[in-house]
Amino acid sequence: MMTTFLLIVALALAMLLLLSLLRLLRAPSYADCLLTTQLVGTIGVAVLALMSVIQRQPYLLDVALVLALLTSITIVTFTQLRGTPQ
Repeated sequence: MMTTFLLIVALALAMLLLLSLLRLLRAPSYADCLLTTQLVGTIGVAVLALMSVIQRQPYLLDVALVLALLTSITIVTFTQLRGTPQ
């Protein structure tokens, strides 16, 4: 019962991930791109954490944590590169 619920939540998050990727392609400004990138990373972490619980594979939680760190580093890098004069 609980596994079915978690699987439905994971599928809903996967659909939100696809919608976020579409938004990323149509983002009108640089700030929208940054926020959408952060959203995609956060949803990806949530999906991986749920899949870790559903499949009882603890290594997926480690992958989710690494993805969270990479998302944060990506945002910092984007803002640093955008802030420097070209």
